[in-house]
Amino acid sequence: MILTDTHAHLYSEQFHEDVDAMISRSLEKNISRVFLPNIDTESIEPMRTLCKKYPENLFPMMGLHPCSVKENYLSELNIIKQELDKNTYYAIGEIGIDLYWDKTFIEEQKTAFRTQIKWAKERKLPIVIHARESFKEIFDIVDEENDETLTGIFHCFTGTLNDAEKIINYGGFKLGIGGVVTFKNSGLESVLKQVNIKHLVLETDAPYLAPIPYRSKRNESSYVELIALKLCDIYGLSLTEIANITTQNSIEVFGI
Repeated sequence: MILTDTHAHLYSEQFHEDVDAMISRSLEKNISRVFLPNIDTESIEPMRTLCKKYPENLFPMMGLHPCSVKENYLSELNIIKQELDKNTYYAIGEIGIDLYWDKTFIEEQKTAFRTQIKWAKERKLPIVIHARESFKEIFDIVDEENDETLTGIFHCFTGTLNDAEKIINYGGFKLGIGGVVTFKNSGLESVLKQVNIKHLVLETDAPYLAPIPYRSKRNESSYVELIALKLCDIYGLSLTEIANITTQNSIEVFGI
């Protein structure tokens, strides 16, 4: 049995004191594949360093997070593009639009998102989309850019059934399911009961959004097992079945 965490920021400062122990806990629970999204130019080196230390288990992505899109976003994008040209990455992410915290740079976020989608299509890489308070804006752009080459994950999916169906109908996307599915009043469980598990991948978004019973505490990749166990309840499948299906789904996205 192999469990896959498709989204975790294990290079975060929150793990600096115990990152090796944290990764060891994950491996003990058969979570042997973890994909790390980039945030900005400052996160590149710590992410790459950690991935080099665990080359069989940690796989880097490269992208400019929407919350990192500021006045200097064009220079940041230039560095991101240079990284994509010279090193191996397994997806372009985390990219997208975030209108929860600040709408100041909404147009710049849209431009950065569209630019990185085009890079993904050119390189035949999947994208990992961050969508917070921004499904309409995300869908408007993906509607225009989607074709048979565009694949990826809608990270931390918490949308409605209509949102899920629209994403699935794009053809090449999975829904990233994390700790929110364990929250009592999230409403996500009722949505997933109407979605085939072939469209789902697991993620933690560590160190954020820890599942119950660790909500509001630091998240880590070992907790992906708790998310998988919640899916066992939703779909009436064993942990091994959930692990096998969702890991295979992640292989379809990332190609490894």
